[in-house]
Amino acid sequence: MIGTALDLVVVALLVAAALAAVGARGLFAGVVFFVGYGVFVAIAWLRLDAIDVALAEAAIGAGLTGVLLLGAVGHLTRAGAGAPPRRPAIPLALACAGISVMLGWAVLSLPDAPGLQAPVAAALPGSGSTNPVTSVLLNFRAFDTLLESIVLLAVLVGVWALAPDAAWGGRPGLVQRVRPDGVLAGFGRLLPPLGLLVGVYLVWAGTKQPGGAFQGGTVLAAVWLLASMAGVARAPRVTSLILRAALVAGPVLFLAVGMAGALGGSFLGLRPDWAAALVLTIEVGLTLSIASALALLVLGPPERPA
Repeated sequence: MIGTALDLVVVALLVAAALAAVGARGLFAGVVFFVGYGVFVAIAWLRLDAIDVALAEAAIGAGLTGVLLLGAVGHLTRAGAGAPPRRPAIPLALACAGISVMLGWAVLSLPDAPGLQAPVAAALPGSGSTNPVTSVLLNFRAFDTLLESIVLLAVLVGVWALAPDAAWGGRPGLVQRVRPDGVLAGFGRLLPPLGLLVGVYLVWAGTKQPGGAFQGGTVLAAVWLLASMAGVARAPRVTSLILRAALVAGPVLFLAVGMAGALGGSFLGLRPDWAAALVLTIEVGLTLSIASALALLVLGPPERPA
């Protein structure tokens, strides 16, 4: 009874946050409600025992996406952009309700199917990971995971392409000026070591329990951003070879493993006797690329000359 009541409360908060985000009068208020919506979605996934998805939603769906949207609002405000035009509320609400009804009907009309739980469980011993989510990401849908890492890198290249010619090769983001004895500077020195441990643990534990490259990489990106905001660490130049090596580490290692598997007859296939080591190697490479790309996406294009 208590669990059902909690689920109903979460559903009510989800609907309320979604309506508030869509119907907010200002951009800032809409982003705040969107972040709250992401938090409630993470709680909903947690109630469904999908801990990996809940971690990803809280870190990326609510955290990183919210920061990017807040940055966009800040840029629009500095650029003097006016308020967005008022949208027709009733037609928009009817359209959203219609789409929701169609999606619900489509889900309820799906035929009963055994699902993939049994095949995944049968293949788990030779997949190199006892975490079913990691096994699916790096074995059953490895090609999709590889493309996701490449797309993230392509998005960063697109952001960098917005840099003015005079600033190319320089450092991304604005210069952060904080008080040496202020709260932000204190957090910038205190929290990064703890965040580094959490991020590394999530990557290491991801092969056996909830966690993985996307969750750990997001935590490490947050550590980098906090240190940058606090003035503890400077953003590197976009032409830095070390930075570019970190950005391509994940896709390159993934492709190398895939080509090695192709020589054995299966592209992106993992040999059972090497699977555990290969999975951890791919996860570490993906973590470096994801952490670097996400942090640089938030910092934005180069704004300071080299």
